[in-house]
Amino acid sequence: MPMIDIYAIEGTFTDPHKLAQEAAAAVKAVEQVPDIPMFRKNTAAFVHVLPKAAISNVDGEANYVRVQVLTNAGALDREKQIAVTRQLTDLVASAAGDASLAQRTWVLLTEAAPGGWGLWGHAHTNEEIVGAARAEIGRLKGQG
Repeated sequence: MPMIDIYAIEGTFTDPHKLAQEAAAAVKAVEQVPDIPMFRKNTAAFVHVLPKAAISNVDGEANYVRVQVLTNAGALDREKQIAVTRQLTDLVASAAGDASLAQRTWVLLTEAAPGGWGLWGHAHTNEEIVGAARAEIGRLKGQG
């Protein structure tokens, strides 16, 4: 149930909402979690639009994008880390209509500390998240 934050200067993306939805879907798919409401409703992306003056490299250039993906601990093994980084980089470049942006997109993968994944007003451990998912799958099977 990752949270994805995408930071870019004004005018980088013509449709930030579409980018947010596609980023959330991409990370959910890479994680390979069950397609249940718990994961669909709690995997989200936020596009942060910043003034050009808010971003700079050493040379003063502001044409960069930073993507930060926060997951629960262990959600992304090495293969998934590589896949999510590639997919988000390509998605950002495509959403900007600028293939060269792939060379200026930084993707940071961060894991929440055990007990540091707050959802529904509770700081969950990985085991609690897995238990909640299993319970939801059980309820959904009971309905079908």
